Parts: sequence; structure tokens; C-alpha cells
Amino acid sequence: MIILDTVIANKYNDVLSSLNIEVSKKIEGVFTVDEIIKKFGNFFFNRMFLDITAIDDYKNIANLQKLSMNINMDKVILLLDKDDQISDSQKFLSKLVSIGIYNFTKDKNSLMHLYKHPNIYRDVAYLQDLEDDDSGNIPSDNSAAISQTDHRYKILGIKNVTDSAGATTLVYLLRKVLNDYYRVMSLELNKRDFTYLKDKDSLSIKENELNETLAKYSAVDIFIIDLNKSKCEDICTDVLYLIEPSTIKLNELVLINNNIFIELKDKKVILNKSLLNEEDIADFEIETDLKIYYNIPPLNDKKDCSNILLPLLEKLGYIKEIVGPEKQEKKINKLFNLFK
Repeated sequence: MIILDTVIANKYNDVLSSLNIEVSKKIEGVFTVDEIIKKFGNFFFNRMFLDITAIDDYKNIANLQKLSMNINMDKVILLLDKDDQISDSQKFLSKLVSIGIYNFTKDKNSLMHLYKHPNIYRDVAYLQDLEDDDSGNIPSDNSAAISQTDHRYKILGIKNVTDSAGATTLVYLLRKVLNDYYRVMSLELNKRDFTYLKDKDSLSIKENELNETLAKYSAVDIFIIDLNKSKCEDICTDVLYLIEPSTIKLNELVLINNNIFIELKDKKVILNKSLLNEEDIADFEIETDLKIYYNIPPLNDKKDCSNILLPLLEKLGYIKEIVGPEKQEKKINKLFNLFK
């Protein structure tokens, strides 16, 4: 099945019609956010090009926030109204970033760039004004303040499948790598192992304190959670299931639950503390009927492990690409030009 692109157009229909894309569904006109959600909330698409003038009352940030909560905005490219100073203002762009909308431009020539190289938060973080108190500048009959508590965060859950598969250490190491890109906090549910880290951004909490903690630290971009034996997978954006693929661990696992590999079908299974090579992994996949998402060798938590963990974070979509300092500076300057 080939998943194609979608287009919602109004004022800039001619621009969007000229794009070199394969479209499976296109609508034209002005639509309420509820109408857009109804049409596309459960519709599979590769990318969506969205003409902001096709959104009824788009200057009301609450409408865009509702859209962001119901449609995967990582796949949406928002074409701003170049004739409207408000939709191109620093204040408006800051609020787009705050509600998790990262791919937007008023330059038609930048649409395909975003199509091939979508932004992540780091790419547009410079646009966000965290001191913004929403004092005017976006006139709307129903204007709504967007504060840090409305910031859309991601939650990466880590869960041991085999006993002591290394979830706690992996959470800690992933946070260290992601700290260069985002505001990150690591949490541990129903245990106290994090207390030994002596790290202010790593908290040990009870499962029933999770929602309160997420709300308290809502300015965080990514929470990484050691789920332990909790049943909190549903709250996570992604969950990694760790298996230590030693013979003893696997035999013990199957003895406890002989349906475990069926239960893990289509989940993100990680081989952790693994000494398996590619041939071994292929054999493991045949024996268990699982598709291994990633293979992690034993790691030294006192050393930099980014060369091993960055490709995993790229695959998950938390980091778009790895660039050196000079390339990153050029990239940021290029992004500034998108809004000129």
C-alpha cells in the first residue's frame, strides 16, 4: 500500500497545485478545525500541505492547538499567509512552536525543502519566546493565551522484558544524549534506583504521581520514563521493550510467559546489552518471529555513548540528522531565511 500526500488549499491553491507530489486527497475552501479533524484525523497520509487561510479563524491559537492535538503535525507543512503580518509575526511563530507545530513557511520555494527535510523542535527553538505573556498582537474575538503549560511534550517509555535488561541505565544515557537537543527529564516509576544518580533531572516517583509530575514540568520537551512493571504504556509517545538476548535470560523469560513473543509482535523491541552480530540477530528474528527495532551492545555509562544511541534516536524521529557545528550554524542561518 502506497501512502500519498494530502492538500488543504484556499487562497494559495495555485501554489499548492504546482507542487511535484502525488496527492491522494485534496479539499479546497475554508474549513473549521473540527471539519478538518473529521476528514483527516483517521486518514493515513505521507505529508499534508495546509494552506493556513483554509482554516477558519486561524488567528485564534486555540484552534491551531486543537488541530495539533488531533492530527500528527510532524507530517503537516503549514503555508502561512504572506499578505498577513499577524500570521508571519514573531509572536505568532513562537506560539506555533509552543503548541508543537514546527513546519511552516510563507515562502513557496521552501515547501519542498520542508517536505524532504521536516523540522524538529531544535530547528525552530530560536523562534520560541518563553517569556511571552500573550499580551495582544493576535486580535481574535476568542483569543486564548498559550503558556508553557500548553507545550506539547513527547514521552519515551523504556520497559524491561527480560529481568534487569538495563532500562534504568538506558534511560539515563538517552537523556544525556538528548540534552544537547531538547529540555529533557527522566522519570522512574515505583523504584528508587535514580536516587543513586544524584541528578536533579532524574526523578523517582510513584505511578500515581505521574500525571501530576508531567503537569508540573510541562516546559520539558521530552520525558524518558523507566516504566518498570507499571501499565503506563498508553501515555507514552513511543515505548521501547528491552530484551537481553542471553540464553539464560531468554529461557527464563519463556518459562515465565510462553506467549511473550506473540505479545511483543509489532512493538519496538530492542536487544540491549547484546553481543549478537547481524547473522545472530537474523536467526533471533526467525526463532521469535519478531522484527528487532535496534541492537545495543553493552555500554559504559561513564563514557560518551552518543555514537551508538544517536542512530536509535534518529530512527525514532527525535533527532532529524547529525551535523557538525559549522553545518549546524549554516542550517540555522538558512532557516532564518525561510521567514524573510
